[in-house]
Amino acid sequence: MFQKILIVFISVILLISCGGNKEAKVETQIKYDEVYNEALAAINKGEYFFASNKFQEIQLLTSNRKVISKSLLLSGYCLYMINFYSESKEQLNMFIKKYPSNKDVAYAEYLLAMISYENILDEKKDVKPLNDAKEQIENYLKKYKENDYALDLRFKLDLVNNQLAAKEMYLARYYIKKKKWIPATNRLKYVVENYQTTIFIEEALHRLVEVYHTLGLKEQANRTANILGYNYNSSEWYKRSYQVLNKNYKIPTNEEIKTKKNEEDGLIKRTIKKILG
Repeated sequence: MFQKILIVFISVILLISCGGNKEAKVETQIKYDEVYNEALAAINKGEYFFASNKFQEIQLLTSNRKVISKSLLLSGYCLYMINFYSESKEQLNMFIKKYPSNKDVAYAEYLLAMISYENILDEKKDVKPLNDAKEQIENYLKKYKENDYALDLRFKLDLVNNQLAAKEMYLARYYIKKKKWIPATNRLKYVVENYQTTIFIEEALHRLVEVYHTLGLKEQANRTANILGYNYNSSEWYKRSYQVLNKNYKIPTNEEIKTKKNEEDGLIKRTIKKILG
């Protein structure tokens, strides 16, 4: 008899317990839904700091890996949008570390690359942020060659390289002004060797022509001028280099160029008339 009573008692306790757990789960789900909707509404209003806090709150309301991973990523995104870069990196790195196989890891890494890019300072200041951004972007492009974010980052890598080249050129000009030819040459060579696709390649080659000519290194000056002329023969920098090596050379004015073009056009037309009879 006692055993029957005990079994009934335990059964009642289990039912109450299960019912309590079920109610708790329902209550938690309702709470989660409310917080998630608040976070989404905040994003739509541009209230990213509030939204980030809500996404972090969601992480405490559930043990669901899918929900937590999504909340980590969205929290990192919101913090990025308001330039809370350190906090954003913390959330994004945690997301990548905990969920390395998640389909949105590429996007998280893209945001990290963007954070590095947006931390770039003025070209005359510390070069470390530029190098950090370059490394981060290049690593991303090695890993993700064809996705949508790679196209954007390739463009940004060109901008980073231009700024790095600008830094080198700024120093090279300074050394030229101070007549410190060896460090000037080293800086210019570095631009030529490492930043060939930047807007500074033509100037770097021209400055090398100037330095070599000043030092009496005619062979190097001519060789560098030939490289500049072969690749950029319509460049103003090539015209300047040609003038350095040929003192009597006069850079033609726009009017002179136009006159010459008209003469050439006239010759072509006269020749055609003779051919036609």
